[in-house]
Amino acid sequence: MKNSKLSHKLIPLMLALFLSGCGYNAIQETDEQVKAAWAEVLNQYKRRADLIPNLVNVVKGYAAHEKEVLQGVADARSRVGSIQATPELINDPAAFNKFIAAQNGMQSALSRLMLVVENYPNLKADANFRDLQAQIEGTENRITVARNRYIKAVQEYNLMIRRFPSNITARVFGYVIKPTFEVENEAEISRPPEVKFE
Repeated sequence: MKNSKLSHKLIPLMLALFLSGCGYNAIQETDEQVKAAWAEVLNQYKRRADLIPNLVNVVKGYAAHEKEVLQGVADARSRVGSIQATPELINDPAAFNKFIAAQNGMQSALSRLMLVVENYPNLKADANFRDLQAQIEGTENRITVARNRYIKAVQEYNLMIRRFPSNITARVFGYVIKPTFEVENEAEISRPPEVKFE
């Protein structure tokens, strides 16, 4: 009887010792870091999406006949908004890639809009436009910082769940590799820039 009571007390102690030595707590910690970093990425993308309608309205006041470019920005924002951006998104590589593609489309549409703006000096001089442009540029910088933090957090997490003995724990509890941002158009980046002297 005494041995049975003693064994009931030892089982939780043994389980706690096993879990602390197998990386379970470290996996939890790195998983939470990934979730926090992802939340910051989402916050910055939302901030950018919230600025878009105001920017489009200001540009529309000066360049109403640039309907194709303005519609492209509106469509890109709509695609971004149609994707349910949840914390679970980072556990589904296909959904993650769809989300990133929509965000890249938004960035591309904004770039085209800014090129059009170059043709309208009065628009570039407008105080509202300059303020929105500064906010969007600041947000793009914040997106870059947030993405870099996410990449680092995912790297630590992915290493943790692939490293022995925590890889066994990860497998038992269903933790899998999380997707990360990839360099778009890697061939273009690796090509040296062409310099011409005229």
